[in-house]
Amino acid sequence: MSRFILFLRSLLFVLSMTVATVIWAFVCMLVAPLPYNKRYYWTSRWNMFVIWTLKVICGVHYQIKGAENLPDAPAILLSKHQSAWETIFYLYYMPRPLVYVFKKELTWIPFFGWGIALLRMIPIDRKKGKDAFAQVVTQGRRRLADGQWIIMFPEGTRIAVGETGRYKGGGARLAVETATQVIPIAVNAGECWPKNSFTKKPGMITVSIGKPISPEGLDAMALMQKVEEWIEAEMRVISPAVYAGKPA
Repeated sequence: MSRFILFLRSLLFVLSMTVATVIWAFVCMLVAPLPYNKRYYWTSRWNMFVIWTLKVICGVHYQIKGAENLPDAPAILLSKHQSAWETIFYLYYMPRPLVYVFKKELTWIPFFGWGIALLRMIPIDRKKGKDAFAQVVTQGRRRLADGQWIIMFPEGTRIAVGETGRYKGGGARLAVETATQVIPIAVNAGECWPKNSFTKKPGMITVSIGKPISPEGLDAMALMQKVEEWIEAEMRVISPAVYAGKPA
């Protein structure tokens, strides 16, 4: 497929997503008075629409491995982060409402930010350091008690395909503080929706969900090491060509 065709398909996708974002922002405002589960459901229809249009327009499909590992219990999801795709996909796919921990500046984005501001997320001010983490723990306990799952990206930012970022311990610290199991997730979305790339490439994204890891008897560093080892090993399983010749 020529680069020009890929560009046109990507342009059509971005235009459709932009229009949908504006529409859904007003939908979110209309459903704001509803009970939270219904509000979350209607908000997440934007996510479903974006994933669907990406498949139809750009030929980006997905498959799930290990869905049976998702527990019917409180959990903290810790995922590889290569693309915007997974942040969109997880919100509507996961069986429980998700709580994202993100920088508060995202809520200032017109339309998109307005929508997520109406959900029970945990926006933080990174400049506050320890106080910011204390806020995550306090709100995290409340959200977990309410039956929601917390999701974090240990690498902190999107990492280029085939690369490994520095795994930060915030998610593991939260798991230890709240005695909550963690679910490691490997995803290779960057192969179809590359970091900082306008063009979306057709292909199959694999989301691989690992078995729950209990924090019992572990400190945050040891827990995060287990998470990192599983994710990075699994990345070499779901993207063997990308990691060929690279040390594990």
